[in-house]
Amino acid sequence: MSEAQSSAVGGTKSHRIYLLLKDAILSGRLPAGSKLPGENKLAEQHGVSRVTVRRAMEALQATGMVERKAGVGTVVLEQPLDATVMTASVSNLMPNMVKMSQASQVRLLEFAYVLPPEMIRERLGMAQSVKVQRSVRVRMVDDKPFSHLVTHVPESIALHYNEMDLANTPLFVLLERSGVKVDHASQSISATLASHEVAEALDVAVGSPLISLTRVVFDEQGRGVEHLDALYRPDRYRFQIDLERNGDDNSRYWEPKVSGMPTSGKDI
Repeated sequence: MSEAQSSAVGGTKSHRIYLLLKDAILSGRLPAGSKLPGENKLAEQHGVSRVTVRRAMEALQATGMVERKAGVGTVVLEQPLDATVMTASVSNLMPNMVKMSQASQVRLLEFAYVLPPEMIRERLGMAQSVKVQRSVRVRMVDDKPFSHLVTHVPESIALHYNEMDLANTPLFVLLERSGVKVDHASQSISATLASHEVAEALDVAVGSPLISLTRVVFDEQGRGVEHLDALYRPDRYRFQIDLERNGDDNSRYWEPKVSGMPTSGKDI
């Protein structure tokens, strides 16, 4: 039973309890061999009925996270290491992008030339009549999806590569091959919930929490060359910032360590 299918068990309240317990198990707060609180206790803690709790427990059991034993209760099972967690350095962005692409696989879902939404057009600094190449990709490691990527690239740049190139080569590399000299980027990170389309692509339940990243890449002339909207499964992806202390004794502060930083991540 996939994670997306597990959302069919029960309604919104039971799914919320399922997600909370799942997070506690995956994070190690509920280690293998430990017992979950009983149905009555969980129902009291979350202000729901025992039926709602039972549906959440059934969903956990269906995904292989717990086992319900008569006379014992619900016990957390050992979780297989079936998904590598991607780590991306925020401080050392560009080198990590290529490394991560090389260590993961991509599935190209959509590829077309369209007029961009107004917000994306403005961020890229494009004229209203100019088209972009819009692509939707899913990145995987060990054949398991961890990111959903929607990119918009100005048509004049994107015409230098095709669908097969995009399915097999990191976009950052394709931009450089197209003659783009990337200079800087603006990036923001937040959280969101999985829509039906994204949930299906990432094999999660609708409404599951996801890491949301938006990035606009610029060339040396300050022109926008790529707009990225990326969504990540938080159980399979994380961002890392290495910090160093700077300043004098009267004013010490932390700032990102940019050079010489070890990286263990793989690119989006």
